[in-house]
Amino acid sequence: DLKSEMNKTRKLPLKKDARASDSSQEDAIDQWARRRKQFKDSKKCSSTGGSSINSTITEGSINSEDARSVDLGLYSENEDRGFYTENFHSASWVFRGDDVSPDNSPRCLSKRPRPVAIRERTVKIAKGTGNYPWGFRIQFSKPILVTEVDTNSAAEEAGLQVGDILIAVNGTDVTSMPHSEAANLARKGPDILTMVVGSDISRYPNTPKPTCRGYLHKRTQSAILKGWRKRWFVLKHNGYLHYYKHKKDEGKCRPLEVTKLEGAEIGVDTSLGKPFVFKCIPQAGNRIFYFCATSNQEMKRWLEAMDKAVHPIHQNHVWVDVTLHNTTLPPLAIKNPECLGLLHQLDRSKDVWIQHYCILKDACLYFYATLRSTPAQGGLYLQGYIVSEQSLGSKRSVIELKPPSEEFKTFYLCAENVNENKRWITALKASINKWLPLHQAIQDFMSRPLEETRM
Repeated sequence: DLKSEMNKTRKLPLKKDARASDSSQEDAIDQWARRRKQFKDSKKCSSTGGSSINSTITEGSINSEDARSVDLGLYSENEDRGFYTENFHSASWVFRGDDVSPDNSPRCLSKRPRPVAIRERTVKIAKGTGNYPWGFRIQFSKPILVTEVDTNSAAEEAGLQVGDILIAVNGTDVTSMPHSEAANLARKGPDILTMVVGSDISRYPNTPKPTCRGYLHKRTQSAILKGWRKRWFVLKHNGYLHYYKHKKDEGKCRPLEVTKLEGAEIGVDTSLGKPFVFKCIPQAGNRIFYFCATSNQEMKRWLEAMDKAVHPIHQNHVWVDVTLHNTTLPPLAIKNPECLGLLHQLDRSKDVWIQHYCILKDACLYFYATLRSTPAQGGLYLQGYIVSEQSLGSKRSVIELKPPSEEFKTFYLCAENVNENKRWITALKASINKWLPLHQAIQDFMSRPLEETRM
């Protein structure tokens, strides 16, 4: 039946080869998303499909049905093993490391310099006009943090996002530099500001997404009006192409049309006998759009931006990348574990306890068959879980991992004795406390007085 089919698709196996591509995992995620939609549409049973935590997620965050409902569940030994990540994907989380005091800010917003796991990229911003020619703000912190990106600015078009960490400005490392010095370094540099920026495991990865704005002539093919009409086109970060009658209409009026470019066919067109013409054939429908630019350089600019929208880069959260890497390591090769040892996990479907050798690191509990096993069999993402000691059946002391919402799974673990249970409970609580819901982190951050420099 449909429910059993859905449960089958909720299991994504671990990568057994670190060199294997992500295609199989993405196919499994797509398959699960389709099954979940079919299950919800059938209305045979209710499903909330999200977290009870209300979080503020930016446009660049993973906030789709596909992403937040991925359940890489840990099942019995006769089924595929994987990571249970449901609560992690259904809410945004900020990693604050050892800053567990409420007086301290989350790790990504802290003034305290500390090493972080960063995915780097290069952003090039063309200098505009006015007092703030690049269109963004940076905060007094170490590392320097981008706190605001102006709408329709050169910074936005270059893909700079709020929360990005400045690593280098015009080839100079600024990780230990005051933000005022970094600002002066940018102002004294060339008209093309080149910055190396990154996002750490505190937030979703910032994949540079295309933005492009400008006037193009669009061919009109209606029965009444034929010819070319000048229109203001805007290619958004999400890969959708909007167009308006005039530039001033952007942000004030609804677009005349919105077209999704992912999967479309684009290219130069010479069939109309007009220079600088290119076409776009969206994946959905059978319509062909013809555009005409004012120069060859302008046409190339649009084609490059549209090609990125046609073939978007899909990336995991950086923390998912970190944990997937750790699964390929032997258990004792994971650096600085917070707790390790034998644990028994309750398989509730069979009412049996399965033994694992476990490693706890930054609210991720890795399961291995033995101390010498590689790779990991699976594990749990424990962000938001509540840890307590309970009695269960004949066992007087059991570790209960209770989720923040009833829609997610409750897990029961048991160590070799009561003292071992208490050791694990203490470590689990401290590890989970390293993460903070994004909406709470933003609220705490906004309540602090800031010293900023506008660029």
